[in-house]
Amino acid sequence: MTAKIIDGKAIAAEMREDVAKGVKELIAAGGTQPGLATVLVGGNPASHTYVRMKRKACAKAGIESFHHELPDDASQEEVEKLIQTLNADSKVHGILVQLPLPAGLDEEQILRSISIEKDVDGFHPVNIGRLAQKGREPLFVPCTPAGCMILLEKAGAQIEGANAVVVGRSNIVGMPAALLLVKANATTTICHSRTKDLPAVCREADILIAAIGRAEMIRGDWIKPGAYVIDVGMNRVDDPSRERGYRLTGDVAYDEAMEVAAAITPVPGGVGPMTIAGLLANTLRSAQRTLP
Repeated sequence: MTAKIIDGKAIAAEMREDVAKGVKELIAAGGTQPGLATVLVGGNPASHTYVRMKRKACAKAGIESFHHELPDDASQEEVEKLIQTLNADSKVHGILVQLPLPAGLDEEQILRSISIEKDVDGFHPVNIGRLAQKGREPLFVPCTPAGCMILLEKAGAQIEGANAVVVGRSNIVGMPAALLLVKANATTTICHSRTKDLPAVCREADILIAAIGRAEMIRGDWIKPGAYVIDVGMNRVDDPSRERGYRLTGDVAYDEAMEVAAAITPVPGGVGPMTIAGLLANTLRSAQRTLP
């Protein structure tokens, strides 16, 4: 068996085209141009790169972007004051605080200070709480886990009734991904560093989402034949044969998994593009809610 490659780039490109079309339709209907505010605290190079990518994607989709940078030593009060200003700005339909935040800042309190109507990252405690409750719907769902679900659906996975395993329990990916799988009627297991016999648990998975942050940790013989594998990992591995001295790899041993799985996401080009596409879609949805 050779697995089908789930092309996140192509699926995300379709989503971005739909967003650009939706923006034009919104403006034609008398609505305002969607606006996304990004808040970057500190000088984390990866965070700066991510924010640049998001702003570039906004421009292509017709979404206005408002960028705000604060220094590493910004106080809790300064960050929350900026967010309150953005909450009150009618041109801003979405607020994204780039994580991680510098040490000393209360991340939960900062996320809580974002208006739930502008929480396009889906991390507000109320949105996460609604996601965790049966019969409740969040205004927004975290973009990366939502992208995982779209990739599964596009690949033809039967989610309802499936045994699903999520490796990793972060607030950003693992936990919300597990909640989305439960909401889609999968029987879901969350694994972590204390899980007993992790390979055996993974072998029971019809759907496996890897979000542990360890390069190629999940081997091919951990994967059930015919499983759908979503690899959220993005790890740098030293590789002297490459001009830049490293290569990017996921949390799954890709070549091994290709021989076993029914379908798998590549790294890069799988989950990554879906995150920004989801952010654009959430920002458009927020702006659409302001139509009279």
